[in-house]
Amino acid sequence: MAAQPDVTSGNRFESVEQVREGLRDVSYLADEGIAGVAFLADRLGKPVLVEGPAGTGKTQLAKSVAEMNGARLIRLQCYEGLDESKALYEWNYKKQLLRIQADRHSDTWSEVHDDIFSDEFLLTRPLLEAISAEDPVVLLIDEVDRVEVETEALLLEILSDYQVSIPELGTIEATQIPLVFLTSNNTRELSEALKRRCLYLHVDYPTMEREKEIVLTKVPGVSEHLADQVARIVRSIRQLDLKKSPSVSETLDWARTLLLLNIDTIDEETAKETLHILLKYQTDIAKAAKELAVDE
Repeated sequence: MAAQPDVTSGNRFESVEQVREGLRDVSYLADEGIAGVAFLADRLGKPVLVEGPAGTGKTQLAKSVAEMNGARLIRLQCYEGLDESKALYEWNYKKQLLRIQADRHSDTWSEVHDDIFSDEFLLTRPLLEAISAEDPVVLLIDEVDRVEVETEALLLEILSDYQVSIPELGTIEATQIPLVFLTSNNTRELSEALKRRCLYLHVDYPTMEREKEIVLTKVPGVSEHLADQVARIVRSIRQLDLKKSPSVSETLDWARTLLLLNIDTIDEETAKETLHILLKYQTDIAKAAKELAVDE
């Protein structure tokens, strides 16, 4: 196992409670598990692999940690076909060609080669940008389960040694250890090699009480009564066999919609008329409407 790089950045967090309070200050309501893993990631200098259903706040966690620390968020959005030139770096070929043309009278190719394969011609992508940054950064590798297994190999050197090897330049090592968050929606199993390098965090849908608190925090002007109703109804809908359960962001959209309609008490008719804000498949809407009719 590779040793941790000899890089110091100072401890960002004093305690788990300080992480939790700091996240609350930027309107992210973290439980002890989430705050504890973020604290350990800082102290151990390890990335965090955050798994769980879509829409449970995995991406927002990285954004909120960056905000609470005043750090720059660098995001690599993963997708099928992502390669080294979009994730790590690539050479500015047009600029290199212009330099070659300008140096066509140079005595040796080695002189030209050393010239065009230098920092001046290097285009940094998110992973290299995070490694080479001198200011505090949080690196978000979002939806890592969308890339092919072979592409995961691009991440391993960074996740274990916080460095990038470029054949023409050598090894670029981090001057500080960035906080790294990888998110996954579990669309495929990630490699053991990647998992070994990370702390693990599972973020599930919040409890009814916590979701009510999220609504009260994120939706200005919402009453406690409406927030309670929204959280209860969403909880009952998530227990149905749906194609896609409502995410926390969709819960918030629903609460904002009800507030804009000047609704403080949700009856069956109101719920059915606004279910399209909460659910995105007609079959799910029909199931939820039927459930609400039964409850009524």
